[in-house]
Amino acid sequence: MIKFFRSKLYLALFLMSLVLFIGVMGYKFISDYSWIEAFYMTIITVTTVGFSEVKPLGTDAKIFTVFLIVTSVFVFGFAISVITEYILSRNSLELLKKKKVKNMISNLSNHIIICGYGRNGTQAAERLKAYNRPFVIIERDKEVIEKYEDDILFVEGDANEDEVLLEAGIERAQYLIAAMPDDAANLFVVLSAKQLNKKLIIISRASQVTSQKKLRLAGADKVIMPDKIGGDHMASLVVIPDLITFMDKLSLEGEHTTNIEEVAIENFNSKADCKSLRDLDLRRKTGCTIIGYIEPDGNYIINPEADLKMEPKSKVIVLGRPEQIKKLNEMFHIEEPHFNANT
Repeated sequence: MIKFFRSKLYLALFLMSLVLFIGVMGYKFISDYSWIEAFYMTIITVTTVGFSEVKPLGTDAKIFTVFLIVTSVFVFGFAISVITEYILSRNSLELLKKKKVKNMISNLSNHIIICGYGRNGTQAAERLKAYNRPFVIIERDKEVIEKYEDDILFVEGDANEDEVLLEAGIERAQYLIAAMPDDAANLFVVLSAKQLNKKLIIISRASQVTSQKKLRLAGADKVIMPDKIGGDHMASLVVIPDLITFMDKLSLEGEHTTNIEEVAIENFNSKADCKSLRDLDLRRKTGCTIIGYIEPDGNYIINPEADLKMEPKSKVIVLGRPEQIKKLNEMFHIEEPHFNANT
């Protein structure tokens, strides 16, 4: 609808410019005015301010003036109505859109909040969309919001303000990703977020090594340095290129589908009487391979033994092709929260 009103606005501006052009050219060649005099006469005529003519008008010039006045009244009247309608409709649509987004956010729980939609924030959002995880982005740049708002839930404002965090549903959120380029801004966000939600798991970006400790003390559970990761990755491509390429392939393959899945033991116990990893028999049933086991206390076991006893509240990490992972999810009814900003 905004595009429709915008096209009408362009038409109104074109007609106004056309009237001014015709007026200047008419007075220039009909009354032999100079360019300045012709422009002046056109302006006082179309605005009907009532000033006297620069020079006495002949019959042709008077007829032209009448034509210009009548035409300008209709054109400028149309232009004013279009501009007013455009402004009112734009404000109304923005209010409706903000209300819709607010209602959608109020219905979210255990979602992720991303602070900052720069390079790192964009990558995080794309990954979360691939896994159908619900998320809200806090961004203060209105141009960025207008560019992407049809696909993503945005909250406009400064993430350092408690009101903005509350609007993003921080009290019901499970994770927060502080992805702003400034370490000080991320530090304030971490402090504010932890005060509003003690159970919140916070992942923060850091540019300086000295900022890592401060962010952890402020309440960040994980601190990531993108520049360090990038340097390590490039060096690894020199030392172990094939292995890194294989790992990259897993990530790239998982842009819209999943190659690696993390599954809680409870998902399996509800469908089968399984005491060990061998009892799951995932390789035969789904084609997936168990490559890791996470104990209830958070300890990681890589390539666990088949006879490893499964404990409550533990998890397994499985590897497989997209169709195998899909079969695993369907067999054990493993679901991720579905998220669609268009609904």
